Amino acid sequence: MTTDADAGFDPAAVLEQIDAATEHLLRTAARFTDADVRAPSLLPNWSRGHVLTHLARNADGGRHLLIWARTGVETPEYPSVAAREEQIERGAGRGANALVADLRDSAAQFAAEYRWMTTAAWNRTVRWTRGQERPAARAADSRLCEVLVHHVDLDAGYTPARWPADFVHAMLGRVVASFSARADAPAMRLHAAATDTWYDISTARPAPVVHGPESSLLAWLMGRSQGADLTVQDGAALPEPPFLY
Repeated sequence: MTTDADAGFDPAAVLEQIDAATEHLLRTAARFTDADVRAPSLLPNWSRGHVLTHLARNADGGRHLLIWARTGVETPEYPSVAAREEQIERGAGRGANALVADLRDSAAQFAAEYRWMTTAAWNRTVRWTRGQERPAARAADSRLCEVLVHHVDLDAGYTPARWPADFVHAMLGRVVASFSARADAPAMRLHAAATDTWYDISTARPAPVVHGPESSLLAWLMGRSQGADLTVQDGAALPEPPFLY
C-alpha cells in the first residue's frame, strides 16, 4: 500500500512550514492581553484562550503519535475525546502569558520529537483518538493545518487570504475528497479562478458552479467564511456545505 510518506512526503519541508506558521501564530498571540484571551474567538462557545489551549494540547497529541510511530510503543494522542475537551476547558482560563508560554513550549517539544523521526517511522500506522488509522506522516500535515486554520479562528487580523498557496491547494483537494465521500454534501463544481483548476463534489446530480480564489473556496468549505467573495454561475444561490472542521 502507498502511504503519504511514500507519495512525496518531505519531512524537512513540512517542518519548515510548521515552524514558520507557528512563529507567525506566536507573534499574534504575544500581542494579547489578559482581556484579549477572554474575548470570543470565531469558534462557537470558545474564547481565544480555548483556541490557544487547544493548539498547545494538539502539539502534545501530535508528539505522542510521533513517539508511537518512532518507538513502536502505543502512545495515545489523548486519553479520550472527553479528556481532550476537559484539558482544553481547564486551560482556557489562564492569563495571556501562561497561554503563550504553553503554546511555545508545546510547539518546541513537538518539533524536537519530529526531528527524531525516520523514514520508516513516518510510514508506520498510528491511531488517532477518534479511531482513524493512518500513516504517521499525516500527523505532520495535521499539525500544519491546525496552526494555520486556528490562527484564523483567533480573529486577530490573520485571514485565509494569508494561508500559503501550497497549503491551500493541497488542503482544498483533501476537503473536496472528504465532502465527496459524504452523503450530506451538496452537489457543486468549484472553479479556482487563478489556476483554472476544477473540483467536483457529488456531481452525479445537477450542480451549481462556484467561482473564486482557492483560499476563499477552502475557507468557505471549512466554515471560515460566508463566501461573500465567491460567485455562483447563473445567479444561483451559494450551496450550504455541512460542518467539516
